[in-house]
Amino acid sequence: MSHFTSEDEALLQSMLRQLLQSVKEKITGAPSVECAEEILLHLEETDENFHNYEFVKYLRQYINNAVGSVIEEETEKCTSAQNQGEVSGYDTLVQHVTKKTRESREYREMMHAWKNIMMVVVESLINKFEEDRMHNKELDSKTKKEHQSGYYTDNCSDSDSSFNQSYTFMSQEQLQLLVERLDPIQPKEVRQEALQTLCVAPPSDILNSESWPDLRKHLTMSLSDPDATFSEKILRFYAKTFSSSPFNMTREVYTSLARHLELYFLSGEYSLRVSAGLDVSNTDINRLLKKVRLLNEYQKEAPSSWIRHPEKYMEEVVESTLSLLSVKHEPNHPASPDFLSPVYFLALLDIKAVWFKKWTHAYYSRTAVLRLLEKKYKSLINAAVQQCLDYFEFCKATVNKNSGVNDFSQQRCSDKQNFSYTGPELQYVYFVHSLCFLGRLLIYKQGRNLFPVQLKNKKDSVSITNLLVLFTQLIYYSPSYPRTALATHTGNYSPVSLVMEILQVFCDQTGCTAECLYTDAVIDALLHPIQSLLSGTEVYVNCLETTLIHVADILARIAAVEDGLSLLLYGENEKTAREDSPAAVHVIVQFTKKLLHDDISLLSGSEILPVVKGAFIFVCRQMYRTCEGLQMLIPYGLHESIAEAWKKTSLLSERVPTPVTGVDSTSSVSLESKNILLWEETLLDALLNFSATPKGLFLLHSTGSMNDCVNFMFSSLSKKLQTNEYEGFGNRVIVTQIATTPTGAVALQSSGFIKALVTELWALLECGKDDVRITQPKSTPVDPIDRSCQKSFLSLINLLTYPAVFELLSKQDIPNKPMYSLREVPTDIIDIIDRLIILNSEAKIHSLFSYEQSHIFGLR
Repeated sequence: MSHFTSEDEALLQSMLRQLLQSVKEKITGAPSVECAEEILLHLEETDENFHNYEFVKYLRQYINNAVGSVIEEETEKCTSAQNQGEVSGYDTLVQHVTKKTRESREYREMMHAWKNIMMVVVESLINKFEEDRMHNKELDSKTKKEHQSGYYTDNCSDSDSSFNQSYTFMSQEQLQLLVERLDPIQPKEVRQEALQTLCVAPPSDILNSESWPDLRKHLTMSLSDPDATFSEKILRFYAKTFSSSPFNMTREVYTSLARHLELYFLSGEYSLRVSAGLDVSNTDINRLLKKVRLLNEYQKEAPSSWIRHPEKYMEEVVESTLSLLSVKHEPNHPASPDFLSPVYFLALLDIKAVWFKKWTHAYYSRTAVLRLLEKKYKSLINAAVQQCLDYFEFCKATVNKNSGVNDFSQQRCSDKQNFSYTGPELQYVYFVHSLCFLGRLLIYKQGRNLFPVQLKNKKDSVSITNLLVLFTQLIYYSPSYPRTALATHTGNYSPVSLVMEILQVFCDQTGCTAECLYTDAVIDALLHPIQSLLSGTEVYVNCLETTLIHVADILARIAAVEDGLSLLLYGENEKTAREDSPAAVHVIVQFTKKLLHDDISLLSGSEILPVVKGAFIFVCRQMYRTCEGLQMLIPYGLHESIAEAWKKTSLLSERVPTPVTGVDSTSSVSLESKNILLWEETLLDALLNFSATPKGLFLLHSTGSMNDCVNFMFSSLSKKLQTNEYEGFGNRVIVTQIATTPTGAVALQSSGFIKALVTELWALLECGKDDVRITQPKSTPVDPIDRSCQKSFLSLINLLTYPAVFELLSKQDIPNKPMYSLREVPTDIIDIIDRLIILNSEAKIHSLFSYEQSHIFGLR
């Protein structure tokens, strides 16, 4: 049985425990065979893996060898008797074979052997039980003696004894003695023994004791102990406390750790400088990062529980953190500008400032955090703003020299073996942390109230508008990558992507958007590269195409909201429009027309030029979907430019070769044809959206592309394509507008749209859902229109305007057939009138499955 597994051992232990329980009252006796059988039956019923254990397989083989021949012999006898009619039924056969087997000599011999084996096993187990009990008594007495003498050995071995894994409860006297032994003036050996005792004691006992304030001071000082093992054990105690204690206790441990770090950064022994870089493989640096990481992990977890405790506890944690992060040298200190402050270490471990995001998520904690920032720690905001300004100046200077900017985040991805950070890399990490910190701060009104901020090296204060202009300029001055490259970097920390995240969040926040983005200065910053391209001046922009796509994305989000659209059409103050520079709408539409005519030399030949064109067409679409916006765009003839581009593209798409079987679908020809078709659909979609307004529909008619646009719309609906998230209107509005003209109504009919609508309606009225299991009769509808048919009803009502009714029904006779097949489905409006409204014959009535419901629907 040496090949038994750990699972078999567990099974044996389970069986033997139950056997011991059964013989507890008769220690000297042997367990009965019936008891063993009951145990095996119970395990077979409760353990689904019972038959897979090697031990069970062994038992089965043993029984088969002992009485297998008897069972086979009796089975053959009973089978022959059954054939002769003497024995009947399966149950009777099993009972008979079982009875004969139990009465056999082989069975008695097997059971006798098992009794002898079990007597030996139980006797050895009883002896082992007595030995363990005596051993445990000795351990108890030894432990008591050690406690009385004030010593406790830290047993960290993986022994099977449960005594090594249990907590030791400590009295106030023992805790006081522990505090005295952990005093830094004590010898190293005494402190180490006391620390071992601390590590095995319950944190709740220690934190609730009267001696905790003194112990906290000793631990805070001992964290700076040169012995790495000693300080490591204290960190382990802190980590255990954070994971197993409530917030009202852990906040004291947290503030102790934060205070220790603050004293360390202010001490003379700390001499790290930004310019010198940071080698994280260094032992001392590694220990420091461990402490900051433990602090950061608690920062992320604390908000989930601090709302259940008094506000002063939360404020202690917040203030100790802000106090640590604001540590810096005095201004007249020679190394002050180069000081590697705690913020750098926190940024290395939490580069996107997730801790601050969690702290400001709820109003309960956000109020306390922003109040403390305003009253005592505004220097943190100033430092973050200064870091963003410094990085922007560096990027701008580098771009103007026509040289690339190092993107340190990408270098870190490729250089995995390098465990050190250079000075510029540290500055970049701090910049990313500052960017995310400020982006989160500006979301809230209380955070915006902290601006403007006054920096020491700037005469003018930095307002929210200045900061947003800075963010916007980072889009085209900071390092950027083509869209194809961005998709390959899942952990991208480039300034462009981070700024885009911030601006997109601002666009989604109503109050934040109005105060931050809806200003002429921010719009001018967004339009800067566009105006440079229009005027023909030299453009200092990294990755022009990607920059333009990002700018168009933000402009489209602004134009999607009424206030934002008004800003683009008329400027910040509609009544006093600026004469020196035109409104944004004029710049955008002029640039879009130049893109459509391929009149931008810097973009000629670009692979993603169609994407840039589509992005700016979408911005214009957000404007011409409204009457005000369309009125501003009409003089430019944008609809003609889009229609001209579509006609050119449709000619190219007709020349696309037919796919050939066996040819690689990812070939350049196939990819080019897909791009052409995609661009054609983009242009058709843009033309179709002109029909959102009556005058826009007139412009669409003038382009001669009505039928193609309606066919495209019906094709898109058939594929169940979702409308874009920025659109405030849906296809229902467009269909209604198109149906108001005769040409549009005919186009809807010829495209198959009306047929699909009528077919769907008929399926809802007459067919129902065959796959629904009827468990109870359907209730009689009491609503004017059944909910299942309401959408189809509204679609028909919106479609049947007067011009549409005239075009679809004029000069047509009602069929009035003598017979209607049950499979005959209506396909147009005249069929609906014939089948559901004018029921003037028995044949029409009998052709309906739901006569009352369908006829009432038709009448309504």
